[in-house]
Amino acid sequence: MIYFQCDYTEGAHPLIMQKLMDTNLEQSPGYGYDKYCESARAKIRAACSLPDADVYFISGGTQTNLIAIGSMLRPYESVISAVEGHIACHEVGAIEATGHKVTAIVSDDGKISAQQVREICADFETSPDHDFMVKPGMVYISYPTESGTLYTKRELMDLRAVCTEYDIPLYIDGARLGYGLMSPKSDITLPELAALCDMFYIGGTKCGAYIGEALVINNPKYKACYRNFIKQRGGVLAKGRLMGIQFDTLFTDGLYFDICKNAVAQALRIRKAFEDAGVTIWGTSYTNQQFPILTKAQLEKFEGKFAYEFWGKLDEERTVVRFCTCWATKDENVDALIEVIKML
Repeated sequence: MIYFQCDYTEGAHPLIMQKLMDTNLEQSPGYGYDKYCESARAKIRAACSLPDADVYFISGGTQTNLIAIGSMLRPYESVISAVEGHIACHEVGAIEATGHKVTAIVSDDGKISAQQVREICADFETSPDHDFMVKPGMVYISYPTESGTLYTKRELMDLRAVCTEYDIPLYIDGARLGYGLMSPKSDITLPELAALCDMFYIGGTKCGAYIGEALVINNPKYKACYRNFIKQRGGVLAKGRLMGIQFDTLFTDGLYFDICKNAVAQALRIRKAFEDAGVTIWGTSYTNQQFPILTKAQLEKFEGKFAYEFWGKLDEERTVVRFCTCWATKDENVDALIEVIKML
């Protein structure tokens, strides 16, 4: 079986594993105070062009979102998200468990617009019952979205503007950030994206690391006692160097961007193969996730050979599925998949 089910089927990049082995018996301070974490933070600040940013390493995406969102919201505030946003549908109510509502916006392409955010905020402010309502307290988006779509620079600037207008933070879930930035359809750089939000994270788990995400805090308003907050939420690893070594390696000589670019290139080979076979692609993803619409007979061609993700039924005959590449996707595996696609 060849897996195109998700982007974390493999372990870590070999350079990371080698570095972990090479340093395994070194002694170092715990809790992220080691030299590798410090080096990784410096490299991430440089890559983001944010010399004053705070950077923290957290084990996974759900925990990172919970920590980030919980730290920015007051008890009576909600977070605005697309209805298909990860916090709204794939995190088992983690945000709601903190006592905060997720205000979900319906969207055709997984993105939310500045106008939608403005309407929600304006409705709250103008409502005669606003003293009895949950206040919109921040905006959550992911780059790329759950369905692989990308915000343009203009769309992000507009979201930033409406967040500034209503004095609420903009937070970006970057679980697949590298795959978004390396898409040929992306018109924004990491420094430009970093400058537009108050807080965001750089995904490692899905982009070459064994585990871990790098949370970047741009707005000084949210920096105070942040390590305390992470510790309270169970997010501080005693052996913090595990995170530091991984991100220090990923952000050396552009490795993070190179491996993410390769994943996108492999995904676009798969997309072209489906299109050449006359298969319609659902959505407009030009990242590492592709969503062909396949019949029952076509799906049978992949049984026992390739693993993919069920995405949703269009009707009794047609189903949207996801084929996902990652930093480790091999040419020969894509070649084998394309040979089957040619027979559809």
